[in-house]
Amino acid sequence: MTVSTLDQAIDDYLFALRIERNLAENTIESYSRDLRAFRMLCERNQKLSDVAEVDPGDVLEHLYELGERGLDNKSMARAMSAMRGFFSFLVRQARIASDPMALLESPKTHRRLPHVLSQAEIEQLLAVPNPTSDKGVRDRAMLEVLYGAGLRVSELIHLRLSQMDLERGFLVVYGKGRKERLVPIGASAIEALERYLRLARPYFYGRARKKGNDTDVVFLTNWGKPYTRQGFWKALKSYVDQAGLKSDISPHKIRHSFATHLLEGGADLRSVQLMLGHADISTTQIYTHVSRKRLQEIHRRFHPRG
Repeated sequence: MTVSTLDQAIDDYLFALRIERNLAENTIESYSRDLRAFRMLCERNQKLSDVAEVDPGDVLEHLYELGERGLDNKSMARAMSAMRGFFSFLVRQARIASDPMALLESPKTHRRLPHVLSQAEIEQLLAVPNPTSDKGVRDRAMLEVLYGAGLRVSELIHLRLSQMDLERGFLVVYGKGRKERLVPIGASAIEALERYLRLARPYFYGRARKKGNDTDVVFLTNWGKPYTRQGFWKALKSYVDQAGLKSDISPHKIRHSFATHLLEGGADLRSVQLMLGHADISTTQIYTHVSRKRLQEIHRRFHPRG
């Protein structure tokens, strides 16, 4: 059996996640934080020199301390998931003889149904940007693409000209872990994009060129720079306020709305999974609960014995 220090074992596992499983950096950072927290306990218990010395008692002690800090079930489950993956990796590599977490159960987590906008609320939001200004034309296109393709905010702000095929109505999107997917966009989004590219983007691109910047990022700020996540969130919040909608609307809730409206319109779950870029269909299944809730409301309202 190979002898590894705990630090080396953690570094090797995170490297494997990055290279072999191609996980997103945010996910790897979360795993790293959880494992480094466990490392602190092992350091206190003098078990850094050989990862094989870690036993179920160390794991239970760590989980007890997390509970004492007030972690909720979701955070506790994530911490346990990080450690399960870590120890499973070490077993496969024959660095430990047995998994110290083998007999532990993860706490039950209850996924909350995502809040979604109604189709009428989406229309309210899309109607706010001023169609006679470069800024309004750009922002209307951003909102149309966000909703029309169900993109994550990072996918929207990093979208490049080379990723668009407007003639055939598709975007090539790079999601978590740089996984590529084709996403169709509808006539409204295509029309808004074409109008932006023809009328408004040349102005913002000109401002970029004046500063010596040549970029093929689709959506540029007033200063000719690519958007940041915070910058787009700020713009969205302004339009949400102007539309008189709930102030907690986020880009991700618009993505939730995209998925829910597709399912309510009759789309199958597998197609929605592919468009959202979910690796596991169980992630997409939460939207079926939202859709069922809507169907129950319709049944109660319109069925004579509802």
